[in-house]
Formats: sequence, C-alpha cells, structure tokens
Amino acid sequence: MRKSLVAFLSMIMILSAALVGCSSTASNEGDSILDRVKERGYVVVGVNDKLPGFGYTDSDGTFKGFDIDFAHALAAAIFGDASKVEFRPLSASERFSAVASGDVDVLIRNTTWTTSRDTDVGLNFAPTTFYDGQGMMVRKNSGVKSLKDLDGMTIGVESGTTTELNLTDQLEALGIKGYKIQTFDNADAVVAAYEAGSIDAWTTDKSGLISRQSTLSNPNDHKILNDTMSKEPLGPAVIQGDDKWFDVVKWVTYATIEAEELGITSKNIDSFLGSDDPVVSRFLGEQDGLGGFLGLPDDFAVQIIKQVGNYGEIFDRNLGKDSQFKLDRGINALHTDGGLIYSPPFR
Repeated sequence: MRKSLVAFLSMIMILSAALVGCSSTASNEGDSILDRVKERGYVVVGVNDKLPGFGYTDSDGTFKGFDIDFAHALAAAIFGDASKVEFRPLSASERFSAVASGDVDVLIRNTTWTTSRDTDVGLNFAPTTFYDGQGMMVRKNSGVKSLKDLDGMTIGVESGTTTELNLTDQLEALGIKGYKIQTFDNADAVVAAYEAGSIDAWTTDKSGLISRQSTLSNPNDHKILNDTMSKEPLGPAVIQGDDKWFDVVKWVTYATIEAEELGITSKNIDSFLGSDDPVVSRFLGEQDGLGGFLGLPDDFAVQIIKQVGNYGEIFDRNLGKDSQFKLDRGINALHTDGGLIYSPPFR
C-alpha cells in the first residue's frame, strides 16, 4: 500500500512538472524560483492552518505559528519585509502536488524528511527545524499504558502521512495483531472521530498531539503515551532541480540558528552592528557579501533577526516557554546545550 502511495505521488509530481513546463506562466529555462518570487513581489508558502503552535489562523484570520515564522523569515531575507508572504493552506494529501505544480514556492508544513520524499516524490529538504517523533493519544480511563495495550483497539491516522506505516511497523514488531487502523482525509476528521468515540486512540507526531490536545473538549481526560514510534525530522521542502532557490531556503533557515548560536536576538541586534568580530560582521553582511552569493541583499540576516527573531525566539514564542504549550527544547536545543540544532559556518 505504501509503495502504491509513493508511486501515485511520483506520478502526480511528473505530470505536474510537465504541466508547469507547458504553462505560459512558467519561468524561462534557467530561471530560478527565486527570480519568479522577486518578480512577483511576494513568496507563496504552503502551510498547515489547523495545527496550533505550528500553523494556524487566529480569530482575525492572521496566520501564526512556528512554521509560519520561517515563512516570514524567508520574506524578510528576500524583500526586507517579513509581511511579503501569501499563505496557501494545504492538506497532507495536497502538499506535494502543490510544490510540483508550482502552486507554492516552498512547503513549510510540518513535513517529515524521508528517503522516498527526497527521491521518488522529488523534493529537496532544507534543514530540519523541529525534531519530532510519532506518539499515541488515548483516554486516561482506557487502561492503556503503552502500545502493547492497544490490542483489539481501533486507531485513527491521517492518510497521506508517514504515521500509518510507522504504526504498522511498531505494532507488528511488538507482536500485536488485533488492532484496526482507520484512516481519515485530514487531522480534523481524526480528532472528531476520537472525540466522538468511534476510534479508541489516534496517532501523529507528538508535537501535533500536544497541540491538538489543547483543543479537545476536556484536555485533561486524555494522555499521550511515553512510547515514541519514529524519528520525524520536520522542515521546509522545495522542488528538486533548482539549487539557487534551495540554497536560499537552506541558508535563511540556518541564519535563524546561527543568530542564536552567536547570541544575537531581535532585541539586541543593533549592539552587534559594527562588531570587530569577523564572524559576526560577516554574518550580518558587513563584509564579504555572502548575501550576493545567494541572490539576496547582504543584510538579509539582519532583516530576519530584526523582524522575526532567532531560532530560539521563534521556538519560545510558538512552542516553548512563551507559548501555551511550554515545550522543553529537548533535542531541539542548540548543539552546545546537548541538542541537534546546528548551523554550518557563514563564510
């Protein structure tokens, strides 16, 4: 079933790419998406609009979240204006074809970097912005303490995601045979079925479970099991074959991380301008012209930090200590604090 899904997505990517090639609106051969974005005057980003903390709309329709802020960082780097973004909400099943067809310039929608998506599906993944793992939510009164207790239960998953395969792998490895998997078109449908009691448990990335638990009618009636079923590195993705655009998305992401490593924040950045430290002055575009190599203004990192903040500020504001979720940084801490977050050198 998984092979069929990958083959189907691959076919969509190939057909979509062919359509893009025939479109009168397609860029000329040799042009980059970066050129198209500059000419248009804003970047089009595929996002999730239903996952509090990562991508959602508030009461006045404004897009907010961890992924949303990386979209704003991209706009700040290209245009010096973080508001130059058009958000396109996409379901899990829509997201890859939207990238292939050029409907979106970049996908920043809690998407896991996997081998098949990096090859058959035709994506290139920028640096991981959030290291996640698949978890399981159950009702506290269910008696379920671990995955081993799910025998005989019905488990909900969202179609078009990695979660179904991960779930099958883990339960079969534990020798559990009596479970039933029920798939749904989107996360809203999974959660609705769980709240209605038509499924006994549901699974997605743990960050998604934490986010969704906050929206349940009685959040304290539910729990997330300690078991972690997979590695889920989440980050931006672009279409293959456009190294110039891929480099921009990569180094904009790295700029947020480098800023945190250097201790530069949206509040103190002015004190770093004119620094005698060559690492700092090079990063902030005061020498060597790294922005020009990327097709960006030399002060692109300054614009990102001033308008959006460094990685730590983005994390804390949306998921961490300054958010309703209060997530610990954990493995999403800087490498100097025992985590996996690390930027290559800007030079």
